[in-house]
Amino acid sequence: MDLVNHLNDRLLFAIPKKGRLYQKAVEILNGSDIKFRRSQRLDIALSTNLPVALIFLPAADIPTFVGEGKCDLGITGVDQVREAGIDVELPIDLQFGACKLQVQVPENGPYTTPEQLVGKTIVSTFTNLTSQYFAKLEGVPVEQMSTKVKYVGGSVEASCALGVGDAIVDLVESGETMRAAGLTDIATVLDTSAHLIQSRSPKGDPELIETIKSRIEGVMTAQRYVYCTYNAAKVDLPTLLAITPGRKAPTLTNVGDDGEWVAVAAMIEKGKKGLIMDELKRAGATDIIVFDISNCRV
Repeated sequence: MDLVNHLNDRLLFAIPKKGRLYQKAVEILNGSDIKFRRSQRLDIALSTNLPVALIFLPAADIPTFVGEGKCDLGITGVDQVREAGIDVELPIDLQFGACKLQVQVPENGPYTTPEQLVGKTIVSTFTNLTSQYFAKLEGVPVEQMSTKVKYVGGSVEASCALGVGDAIVDLVESGETMRAAGLTDIATVLDTSAHLIQSRSPKGDPELIETIKSRIEGVMTAQRYVYCTYNAAKVDLPTLLAITPGRKAPTLTNVGDDGEWVAVAAMIEKGKKGLIMDELKRAGATDIIVFDISNCRV
């Protein structure tokens, strides 16, 4: 089947084609019930349950395709968007791939502030962001700055040891690679994470775009919250509801024949569920149960 001829009536969604971004993006697509089957030899996959075509691209290229309206939606890092200088919407932070684009120097070297690197040679994959950062330090346009910025496509952390540059600007997640290379960070250029990005001039169905965004928001909420239920005496509700206020408000249901007890249901933050259950128990709640949320709409 010639997939290219089946794209005109579909919303085009750009997805990172490999690596951790790809794996996380596929998890979000699965959680959003966007079903597809990808051939290993093709960078296009048609959804089997929605009029959507997934276009698998290098993460660095996705801002261009979305920014120029060739794709309606995409998943990529904010760093790639800023580096490309493309004007797109960033409707949803997908809460993965969080890291910092940082200025790094040899740990035992002479540089301790980025100002000391003015006029030196900086190596980076992110040459536009690096140039903008140092031009701002110098207080001049990029074209007039004295700092030299060199591009390398990989193994940026080796540049200082090999004498290619005096410092580097590279992404730092845990910092292990940086420390193993004998480097230390002295400034942060940008905080970044993966986002859903949207074209400002999409060609796809606006209603379908909103549906996909709503589904993805549901997945993100489900990852952050769990569903908590418990029984409570009405006299204890003021204290208990302060512990579980819910996203907007908890749901209360009368239980028992005496009218003195209610069942309470509320979404609570997954990372705090142990503490919240302890507080509920101390405040008089009984039959406390927590359920995972596979998906939701908020």
